[in-house]
Amino acid sequence: MLFSENDEKWMQYAFEQAEIAALNNEVPVGAVLVSNNQIIAQACNAPIATHNPTAHAEILAIQSACQTLKNYRLPEDTTLYVTLEPCTMCVGALVHARINRVVFATTEPKAGALVSARQLLDNGYFNHKFIFEHGCLQQQCAAQLSQFFKKRREQKKALKQLQ
Repeated sequence: MLFSENDEKWMQYAFEQAEIAALNNEVPVGAVLVSNNQIIAQACNAPIATHNPTAHAEILAIQSACQTLKNYRLPEDTTLYVTLEPCTMCVGALVHARINRVVFATTEPKAGALVSARQLLDNGYFNHKFIFEHGCLQQQCAAQLSQFFKKRREQKKALKQLQ
């Protein structure tokens, strides 16, 4: 699939948010919400730092945008750029926020809820559907995740050897 220069530009911002998450020892997922060709919110994963299992990048970006806009619904043209396929919780939030489009970089085989483990929008029980596409900066974002988990495994292995 071909993505526009703008798609790649916004995904690069999401990638940078994911880098912030990784620096904070969070799973490197970043999200950017764009409306009217401007960022209206951006966030990275923060469940560990916030002691909040719902603090996924998508949720935090939605919350930030809704607070700024003083509306629980996002503008009709809003696109979410996120480095990893959204999970079930995040898909639900995207439906409720009335997102228009989601562009994600790489799939999540275990928990992805759009194309991988589940295809939630195919079931017909949501009162809103959004367009979604995947593969924008896929290699870059997948490598970021792989490197993070490789480093984490190495750290755990080193800890075990010290014990």
